[in-house]
Amino acid sequence: MEDKWRGGDLTQGKVWKVIPAFVFPLLIGNLLQQAYQVADSIIVGQFLGKEALAAVSASFFIYYFIISLIIGVGSGITVVISQFYGSRQYDRVQRAFSSFFIFTVISGILLSAVGVIFPEELFRLTKAPDDVLPGAVRYFRIYMCGTLFFVIFNSFLSIMRGMGDSRRPMILILATAVLNVVFDLLFVAVFEWDIEGAAYATVLAQGTGALLSIVFVHKTHPLLSMKKRDMKFDRRLFLRGLKIGLPTSVQQCSFSLGLLALLGIVNVFGTDTLTAYGAAGKIDSLITQFMLALSSAMSAFCGQNMGAGDMSRIRRGVRFAMLINALFSAAVYLVICFFGREIMKAFSPDGTVVAIGYDYLLIVGSVFFLHGALNIMNGAMRGAGDTLFAMITGIVLFWLIRIPLAGFLSSYMGYRGIWLAITVSIVAGFIATFIYYRSGKWKKQ
Repeated sequence: MEDKWRGGDLTQGKVWKVIPAFVFPLLIGNLLQQAYQVADSIIVGQFLGKEALAAVSASFFIYYFIISLIIGVGSGITVVISQFYGSRQYDRVQRAFSSFFIFTVISGILLSAVGVIFPEELFRLTKAPDDVLPGAVRYFRIYMCGTLFFVIFNSFLSIMRGMGDSRRPMILILATAVLNVVFDLLFVAVFEWDIEGAAYATVLAQGTGALLSIVFVHKTHPLLSMKKRDMKFDRRLFLRGLKIGLPTSVQQCSFSLGLLALLGIVNVFGTDTLTAYGAAGKIDSLITQFMLALSSAMSAFCGQNMGAGDMSRIRRGVRFAMLINALFSAAVYLVICFFGREIMKAFSPDGTVVAIGYDYLLIVGSVFFLHGALNIMNGAMRGAGDTLFAMITGIVLFWLIRIPLAGFLSSYMGYRGIWLAITVSIVAGFIATFIYYRSGKWKKQ
């Protein structure tokens, strides 16, 4: 069985070849995955106006909070799988996979129910503007119906990446991203289904992705089986993954809850600022995908090499990732400086929205390198099984620095105070993470 597998053994080969070969498909996949939200935002903003765009933007932050638990648990299972794969314990790879899949299905159903039943209450907690609320509720209720599809699809992607395979997830995401754009244009621009059309488009695309990933694993994957006799819940392995992933879940939930709190501060400044924040945030998210791809690569790379007991290879991998991050960050910030306004216009032709969003990109973009370096170090430590430090620093920095500082500075500087608070929290996070990373305590996990 093992001989047939062409997936990524990240314990062999030159680091400067292995990491880019893994990162590039992962990055393309991440960018395409972001296309779900970006396509919704651009098409909705151009065809339905800034109020509808604000509704889509507000929905994203609430949705991210709801699914944060599964994202965190998935990261823990991925680390377990990558370590088993690196140490050639292939029978345990299957048991960890089936345990997580069972958890994913049950969780997806429960979360869908929450989003469908309580959308208006969730938006009122974030102080959504009155002109945004009705459209946001209609969009979100439909969007949440696809949560089961989303978590199934993404669980397969995470597991394959943990085994060093980033090419097949990229192909699956490409197919669903294209479908999402086609459905968006068809439902919104042609059928004129208003904001509901954008939600239906994403649900259908995610459903297709979930189906394709299930068929792929069932028909072609030599290490993962979807057969009934192989789909068993291994409590011990799941708890092992939960132990690693739970801190990440708590961190993700805290982070997403913080985003909702930050959204409440942004909403005070009205629809224009909310629309700009949502649009600029989408651009920021696209750029951040490169950093997250490097972080995920380090997690899989370090997980496999930790399983193989090769610490020197881990150090070489982290140094190379930092070099790539420096070159990328400098290039992207130059693009923002010269073309940031034109990029914002793709989301909204409104001059006020463009100006506010451009300010966000200039201020937050100034620390892209530090943000990327922070993610690389966290990825390496996560691959070793150390997720507790990232959880603690993430919660402290977000809730004791970003949120209070945003509230304080915005009362004197307006919306620019919020953008500055985001930047300061990233700088503080980098400093704390760098000190801990250099201490080497994470290697003992």
